[in-house]
Amino acid sequence: MAETEEVLEIENQDDLALVERMQDGRNKIVAEIKKIIVGQEEIIDELLIALFGGGHVLVTGVPGLAKTLLIKTVADILQVDFRRIQFTPDLMPADVVGSEVVEETDGKRKLKFVKGPIFTNILLADEINRTPPKTQSSLLEAMEERQVTAAGVTHPMAAPFFVLATQNPIELEGTYPLPEAQLDRFMFKIELGYLSEAEEVQVVSQTTQTHETALAHPMSGADILDFQRIARLVPAAQAVIQYAVRLVHASRPQSELAPDFIKDWVNWGGGIRASQNLILAGKVRALLLGRYNVSYGDVRALAHSVLRHRILLNFHAEAERVTTDMVITRLLEAVPEPTSDL
Repeated sequence: MAETEEVLEIENQDDLALVERMQDGRNKIVAEIKKIIVGQEEIIDELLIALFGGGHVLVTGVPGLAKTLLIKTVADILQVDFRRIQFTPDLMPADVVGSEVVEETDGKRKLKFVKGPIFTNILLADEINRTPPKTQSSLLEAMEERQVTAAGVTHPMAAPFFVLATQNPIELEGTYPLPEAQLDRFMFKIELGYLSEAEEVQVVSQTTQTHETALAHPMSGADILDFQRIARLVPAAQAVIQYAVRLVHASRPQSELAPDFIKDWVNWGGGIRASQNLILAGKVRALLLGRYNVSYGDVRALAHSVLRHRILLNFHAEAERVTTDMVITRLLEAVPEPTSDL
């Protein structure tokens, strides 16, 4: 069926100019990132989609693929506060969110909450799977509700607020699996692969010379908040929303929509956040590509990054060496687009 054409729900020239500024800002950011990062174009695009959509990102890849460098470069380009936490087995929740200390003023003692590094705009949670689940869970409230509660007092986070986390998938010793509730709060799980030979030659050439690269700062935190607002004004046809929801429903082996291979290989599928993130990220992607409506193609293009950390495979899949990405690819082939609008 032909996708329903809709017009962007923006009537004033200021919002139309904001859309153009968003597209121009994205191009400028990519140009600055490419001064430091070689290749990884699709990864960079998805990272910016998440930022403009207000979502958190988990970046996975083997050592040496510039996961941390990519996130630090993005933070350097944006004019926002940036903090980094190196997650280790002995890291405690108070090391992340902060703690209460006794402060003496005018001869009187009182408790004062000292904010931890989580109170920032961009938090780099480096090697997040190296700390126990108790410390990982200290991020949950901040990631979902943009606030931290300590000793019964709620402390709001700065805006914008993003958690950009990295993890190494091949080292098992000294690592802890991320709880499903933690994983579900990431909009995307992005997997970095090896560079091509030509790209690797370029990296080796650049990093074995003495040079300094000055980065411009084309965007501020206020700009990102504006982009998040304008993205939510992009309409999504009911048929497109139905398609996103149907994909997520079909990923659950308990659902009547689930294909046989889902029932054979999957323990748990995506939840409602998966459907929400498919549409929200699709809105941002549509704007960045110069379109004013979400398409089925937007949903399909983002399905792997949205679903790969939300689908839990069973031992049958592991025995048959089936990966989550293979399941999602088959799911996209198995779930048809709606035949009529709702």
